Amino acid sequence: MIRLGKETIDRYKQFIVWSDTLLDLDDNIWQAPIAKGKATVAEIISHLQNWDDYLIHTVIPAIKNGEGMVFPAFDSFNQKAYEYARSGISKTRLLNEFKQTRLQLVELLLAEPEVATRHVTANGVENCPRTGTPYSLLYIIHEFIDHDNHHKNQILSVI
Repeated sequence: MIRLGKETIDRYKQFIVWSDTLLDLDDNIWQAPIAKGKATVAEIISHLQNWDDYLIHTVIPAIKNGEGMVFPAFDSFNQKAYEYARSGISKTRLLNEFKQTRLQLVELLLAEPEVATRHVTANGVENCPRTGTPYSLLYIIHEFIDHDNHHKNQILSVI
């Protein structure tokens, strides 16, 4: 795999190290919205885990089958993750599930670089309209790193 691809995947994996620091987070902060009308820390972690799971079980098999990536409507998809976070799952279990899912995704990406780097469509579009970059799963992972950092900064603002 090209060096840049491995570096991107390694950066994606690094979020696990930071998420481990949340194990010591006070439960009141874990369950409180990060701002009025916003998700809780628990819901954010569930949201990130849900997207990784989607990549593993839906996007990667589609790419292997020669299909493009199809992403669901974000609001309803995210709502399912928020509901899971509110289902009574413990902080430790949710963080462990996030970690295991992220590790599984990273391992799949590293084991099959041709899947990660293959140019495919995303919801029928060949190139990112913002950057003009051809879509690939590796490009989506690069975008998800920014997404992770956005949520990390939100969480840091309340702790």
